[in-house]
Amino acid sequence: MKDPTPAELAHIPAPPQTLFFGNTLDSLKDLAAFTRSNAAQFGEVYRVRFMGRWRVSLTSAEAAQYVLTDPDKLFSNTLGWDLLTRTFSGGLMLRDFDDHRAHRRIMQVAFRKPALDSYLDLMAPVIGPLIDEWPVDTPMTFYPAIKDATLRLGANVFAGLPLDDPRAEELNRAFMALVASSMAILRVPLPGSTYARGLKARADMTRLLTQLMTERRGGDGTDFFSEMCRAEDEEGRAWTTDEIVAHFTFLLVAAHDTTATALTSMIWTLAEHPDWQDRVAEEAAALGDGPFTPDMLERMPLTERVMKEGLRLIPPAPVISRRSLRAFEWAGIPIPAGTMINVQVGVIHTSERHYTDPDRFDPDRYAPDRAEDRSHRFAWTPFGGGAHKCIGMHFATMQMKMLVRAILSRYRIAPAGDAPVHWQRLPIPRPKGGLPIILSRR
Repeated sequence: MKDPTPAELAHIPAPPQTLFFGNTLDSLKDLAAFTRSNAAQFGEVYRVRFMGRWRVSLTSAEAAQYVLTDPDKLFSNTLGWDLLTRTFSGGLMLRDFDDHRAHRRIMQVAFRKPALDSYLDLMAPVIGPLIDEWPVDTPMTFYPAIKDATLRLGANVFAGLPLDDPRAEELNRAFMALVASSMAILRVPLPGSTYARGLKARADMTRLLTQLMTERRGGDGTDFFSEMCRAEDEEGRAWTTDEIVAHFTFLLVAAHDTTATALTSMIWTLAEHPDWQDRVAEEAAALGDGPFTPDMLERMPLTERVMKEGLRLIPPAPVISRRSLRAFEWAGIPIPAGTMINVQVGVIHTSERHYTDPDRFDPDRYAPDRAEDRSHRFAWTPFGGGAHKCIGMHFATMQMKMLVRAILSRYRIAPAGDAPVHWQRLPIPRPKGGLPIILSRR
């Protein structure tokens, strides 16, 4: 499918671009400020040139609902995530329509309630020892620590790897290189380049998972990776090595990356707002000292409000991409077939149409008497929507609540210094500097 010509897109407003980089550098420097400025100037529809291609941004909850639920089968995921096709090829988010549905049906087994309950039982006794490894009364960087913890937990519950298995760390290194390569401006595998490191990471991950497959295919393991190695489609065909690698890589995204970003935003906001930290810590203490049990998930409403506010302010996927298969119209503006479409989740999450004082940290906006996130079905959409809604969102919510309870039952959290925290939003949000904090014993 061909991209629309510049002439076919000329009627759609756009900010100024530089000759070689278009709007790429502005987007990478401060995506939140750039997209909000464009939305304020141009409204619901505008275009930018990012990574060498024109992309049309849609900035309203209504547009998000139309694109993500896709009632007319107008939008392709496979063609929309063009920046991920080499490093994450074959993953669930890069499949469309019936093909996507068939593969998701098998993957969904890993996230149904019986599976989630078994993961909770696996994680409950090991989260505490992981958290106890963190330094006390001295500065630490939270983001790499929680990335390590959530990946080790994910490798344990989904692949049956012990927490101290060095292969979990190898997976983490490869995964981070893969993600970083998706935003490489120079998309040529020159030696030592970010893009080349991503391609090598893909090869390393394939090698590691292929070794694991050899161990698991003839066994009777009950972890999900073992189940994947024995899985068959509706025609009785086993998944290929490439399919297993692609799906397990995506599973790590669904199960750990969302959690790491959301937990980091939660800890950041709680460190900055000690009154809310005390309220959430009291809620955690009221659960008692025993092991975490499934019923506790429903007894943490304040934790859930803080989690929702963190996900609103720092959505794990600030932009959701698609490509139009046919021409359509939005807000009176014709958009041609083949157009790259960006749903601007970050703009929707900070819209005054839905949120009072949207830049303020205010978890009570989710209280039943306010429920600002319900002003529109897609006013709060950190997990996407429609057929491609994040498959790991319930696992992420469960793991976040378990980890927050473990952290706040042990520690008080304070910022390590007075410097403001700035966030890099692409490809996956993370705090610049790693979020320095100081933990002290309660």
